[in-house]
Amino acid sequence: MTTLHALYGPRLQAAAAAMGLDISNHQEKALIDYLGHLQRWNRTYNLTALRDPEQMLIQHLFDSLAVVRPIIDLLDKHTVNPVIVDVGSGAGLPGVVLAIMNSGATLHCVDTVEKKATFIRYVAGALRLANLHAHHARIETLPSFGADIVVSRAFASLSDFVELAASHVHAQGWMLAMKGQEPKDEIAALHRDTIWRATRVVSLQVPELDARRCLVWMTQEGTV
Repeated sequence: MTTLHALYGPRLQAAAAAMGLDISNHQEKALIDYLGHLQRWNRTYNLTALRDPEQMLIQHLFDSLAVVRPIIDLLDKHTVNPVIVDVGSGAGLPGVVLAIMNSGATLHCVDTVEKKATFIRYVAGALRLANLHAHHARIETLPSFGADIVVSRAFASLSDFVELAASHVHAQGWMLAMKGQEPKDEIAALHRDTIWRATRVVSLQVPELDARRCLVWMTQEGTV
């Protein structure tokens, strides 16, 4: 994967700097190796609809990196040895990226597609990510992780996300949903139908991506 490192390394460092991230050489290597594994596996196992390596770099890797700074800032203020659950993780986005960028956190990636969970387990071994774990299951069938954060990326509506996965976050924890433009109708439905509240909607700037991205922060009513 030496060619990938030469091709993507400078762009990855530039993108990280634009997002306020300081990526070590070890993290840079792990992120690019992960992208290489994803590209190779995808040719056979169809883990993601994106085929073009450029699109994978921007729409998968950079997009997932965009939530690292907000999550690290939250955890640094409130949590030691945090637990994060990535629901509907697919090929590990953003879970694998979060595991690489926050070695002190335990990451659980959950997906209903067995080959995707198998790929994440492979990546955990290949990249020596002892903090990364994959689960082939429906999130609502698993015992509670008692997580500090449950995150999803283009997984479901906010109300459905809460209904399926809220049992996995502890009482003072957060549910974070990565979305495109601000989902105002989904937020209204969430407030109408659940005890969860969207307390913040943070605009995400993804380098080289000409599209809107945001992160919706949700907590249980009365815990803010």
